[in-house]
Amino acid sequence: MRRLLLTAATATAAALTLAGCGTTEPAADNSSDSSKKPAEAITLTDGAGKEVKLDGPATKVVATEWNVVESLITLGIDPVGVADVKGYKTWDTAVPLKNDPKDIGTRGEPSMDTIASLAPDLIVATDDLPPAAVKQLREVAPVLEVKSAVASDQIGQMFTNLDLIAKATGTTDKAEKAREGFEAKVAEGRKALADAGLAGAQYAFADGYVVSNQVSIRPYTSGSLIGAVNEELGLKNSWTVEGDAAYGLASTDVEGLTDLPKDVRFAYIGNDGDKNSNPFTGALAENSVWKNLPFVKAGEVHRLPDGVWMFGGPESMEAYVDAAVDALTK
Repeated sequence: MRRLLLTAATATAAALTLAGCGTTEPAADNSSDSSKKPAEAITLTDGAGKEVKLDGPATKVVATEWNVVESLITLGIDPVGVADVKGYKTWDTAVPLKNDPKDIGTRGEPSMDTIASLAPDLIVATDDLPPAAVKQLREVAPVLEVKSAVASDQIGQMFTNLDLIAKATGTTDKAEKAREGFEAKVAEGRKALADAGLAGAQYAFADGYVVSNQVSIRPYTSGSLIGAVNEELGLKNSWTVEGDAAYGLASTDVEGLTDLPKDVRFAYIGNDGDKNSNPFTGALAENSVWKNLPFVKAGEVHRLPDGVWMFGGPESMEAYVDAAVDALTK
């Protein structure tokens, strides 16, 4: 669970462009039934700038990262293979699996043999995987590689990925519905916060971990996906630390929390399935620095529901909006 413990690596691939993507050409029709419309071959350019050719819309799809697993589910595609199925079920209950996919190993080191045994017609991977691993995957089946995150435009990248996967699976109508649903949810949340007098309110979102008895707190800066959604909601991100160029994540300790404004509202997500993922009610409970923080004394510490994947797609972000608005307005 490296992303749960470490700041994600900086994305180095070139920015995804959609110009010229999604072109199609008729596939050979070997069927004697002229009433059946032949499938159309699909040619795409993925996030790594690689050309991907498919005989038709992909249906047997393997996914190596949870954000693309979620995208497939949103698009109505049940992946036949998923990295760390148990982890996905623990951390992304907002967008649950609807089938029982094969576990292909960890997100950092998927099993090539297991993936090959599934005979997929498409593998959706992200640039979190080492290039050598992606190269191996391309020897198994066509690979659609996407950028997991770009701090300069997280929401735009989220939809770029969704749209690209939709073109590969013939589900562009569902991608458009997902976009409309997300935009409507954000507008609804922004209005609810404004009606509660919280437009422009100071807000800080984080998660935290205990490793070797040391508490590490991870701020979600304006460059994070959560941070971008918060700003769309009309909240002011209170973190002043600088996040990484891919995920917009930073690192601090309990003393670093003293830099937050006194009137900040602090929110976090832990997970009861991971005992080390919630220091705020565990390791910090008797910490004098934590207990004397103004927002802690004011009762402005909000634990959001488990199962909202902070690096997910539009459905996770809709669940996040509901959770954040509910916590701040109740």
